[in-house]
Amino acid sequence: MKKEKDPMGRAIADYWKYKKADTLVVHSPMFDDDEFPVEVLFRNYQEMPPLEQTALQHTYGKTLDVGAGAGCHSLYLQEKGVDVTAIDISPLSVKVMKERGIKKVLEQDFFTLTEQYETLLMLMNGIGMSGTVDKLPEFFKHLDRVLAPGGQLIFDSSDLCYLFEDEDGIIELPDQDNYYGEVIYQMEYKDTLGEPFHWFYIDADTLDQYAREAGYELEILRLGDHYDYLARITKKS
Repeated sequence: MKKEKDPMGRAIADYWKYKKADTLVVHSPMFDDDEFPVEVLFRNYQEMPPLEQTALQHTYGKTLDVGAGAGCHSLYLQEKGVDVTAIDISPLSVKVMKERGIKKVLEQDFFTLTEQYETLLMLMNGIGMSGTVDKLPEFFKHLDRVLAPGGQLIFDSSDLCYLFEDEDGIIELPDQDNYYGEVIYQMEYKDTLGEPFHWFYIDADTLDQYAREAGYELEILRLGDHYDYLARITKKS
């Protein structure tokens, strides 16, 4: 990713340098413009939500923190003695993580990795990096390559069905070809406008179906307060 197309990285770098950042705007044709609070990427363990705390408690072995951002999860694990590598496609984010003291940092796309890990962390809805749900079979094929025997993928996600809930509490999902949790995002920071990208949020039942078809099992580790959840995926024995 080129620095001039890296709004998230610019925001992270500003916050690291100045302890504050301008507004990081998230555009989407599905929603009104939203502001992403950059400071959450610098949280310590006590400031993290329960789902993320639980994920870190379940981490073991050689670990890969995917889409690590400013590296808050990697820093905590490193302090606990975990052999953790942080990975991100943002060059500015990688630079900040190195300056923050994370020992192992890679500027690399997850789908180009070949090394194996015992724990893969995809927090803050990182499972959606495949872009669209129909690419999940390809995602699981790559998981076969990078997940060590006996390893685990830990992630959190949300079921966006609540967006289609009426005043009576009835949820009626839209009649459309693509999965209702698929979105398109575009980030903007100062004069930097990133490229649009696909992402998805997925309900646990749908993901469980894809996992089983690929030879994996899904286990819910913790439920959140609003249609969100933390889960673990492991290879079927």
